Amino acid sequence: MKKKDFVTLIMSTFGGILFALGMCMALIPEWNAMAQGIVTGVIGAAVLLAMVLVRRKMDGKPAIVFNGKTIGTTLFGIFGAIVFGVGMCMTMIWNIMIPGIVVGIAGIVLLLSLIPVIKGLK
Repeated sequence: MKKKDFVTLIMSTFGGILFALGMCMALIPEWNAMAQGIVTGVIGAAVLLAMVLVRRKMDGKPAIVFNGKTIGTTLFGIFGAIVFGVGMCMTMIWNIMIPGIVVGIAGIVLLLSLIPVIKGLK
């Protein structure tokens, strides 16, 4: 295993666990840890962002290239994740089963369409 792959593995695992734990702390009312969950989730997200920057630095690439395609792709991914999350909320929290499943599937399709948007079709 290359050094950059090992560093990416460790940082992404640590950041992912912190982010997921923070989400659980913030969203499970029985835990009564909303503020602590938000802090933990933000720390996890920061570790994941740092992992991207470290990985790109170890690959010898610039940190992040800001152009129209990058910004548009990011906004499209955020929109797809929000649609998917709304579908999950509709089914699991608001008890709107069939429309929630349809909205969730639409979110999945939006997120899957990121692959050809980013990689392109050959």
